[in-house]
Amino acid sequence: ERAVECVIESISTGISSGDEVSIAGLGIFSAKARPARTGRNPRTGETIKIAATRTPKFRAAKALKDAVK
Repeated sequence: ERAVECVIESISTGISSGDEVSIAGLGIFSAKARPARTGRNPRTGETIKIAATRTPKFRAAKALKDAVK
């Protein structure tokens, strides 16, 4: 359990500082910038502004993709 928590903390710290974190055989974790945009409230139909954010992104390694097939 401690090992998994340590890995997750390392990934979180790495991507929050703007780095890509690569784990061989698993994939690459990174942060992606999303620009500000307008959206619509589905309940009222009112137009709202959605602020720019950074979101986590994961790209699976070829070994992982092949294992899932």
